[in-house]
Amino acid sequence: MKRILNSILLITVLFFSACTDVIDVEVPTEEAKLVIEASINWEKETSGSDQTIYLSKSTPFFDTNGNVPVVGASVVISNNNDGSFFEFIDQNDGSYTTSNFIPVLNDSYTLEVMSEGETYSAQETFMPVVPILEVYQSTEKFLPEVLEVNFDFLDPVEEENYYYIKFKEQADTFPRLLDFKDEFVNGNLISVFNERQENEDINQVEYAPGDTVNMELIGISKRYYEYIQLLINQSESGGPFDTTPVALRGNCTNQNDPNNFAYGYFRLTEVAKASYTFE
Repeated sequence: MKRILNSILLITVLFFSACTDVIDVEVPTEEAKLVIEASINWEKETSGSDQTIYLSKSTPFFDTNGNVPVVGASVVISNNNDGSFFEFIDQNDGSYTTSNFIPVLNDSYTLEVMSEGETYSAQETFMPVVPILEVYQSTEKFLPEVLEVNFDFLDPVEEENYYYIKFKEQADTFPRLLDFKDEFVNGNLISVFNERQENEDINQVEYAPGDTVNMELIGISKRYYEYIQLLINQSESGGPFDTTPVALRGNCTNQNDPNNFAYGYFRLTEVAKASYTFE
């Protein structure tokens, strides 16, 4: 039985009359926190040995300068099953790299970051993912006569699986994101599709012949699924009655002071990639 997933973002635009009164809103601020971007991705058919982790300091919500890179830290990932460890070398720009990482699916790993006298750690399992079986285009799923890209994969039987899916057309600034669990479709052939409706408000146009879309199917843990689900929901909000977005707490804890936790997430995931050019 084939199940269909739709990653279309439906946007409702609400128009309000302009107000003439100026309202000053006091925005709360907090001390800058360490941000750890530790996504270890192992693309199928590659060695997975080259990996990069990024460290930075958070900035106030309305600050337009972006996060501040953190240098001089110690970054190490250890394999809890066999005791091997991998040191990430400081590149003096906020990035820390290694070229000898060894990915082992379903093994447990620990990340340790030492920065400014504080030690942060996180633990995760290296999550596998099934291959993408077929990639194709159609116009039949949601909006008639609108081009859509599709890919199929076979969900494993008798186990819980969680997925993180990306679609990115080469001209897009940001990818379209989808989180998915196999609760009701366990063991089925899954078809994921993406299409774009023209929207002048966000400078979005429909897919057209010649457009190339890159796709990623990523296997993730249940905990990361819950984290990324909140993150996607926040990124798609923005209406006047939506809950104000808050900084999400990941799995990186401060061993010296639990209240001074770090933002970001340590994950280890296998990735299946595909690309399609519309005809």
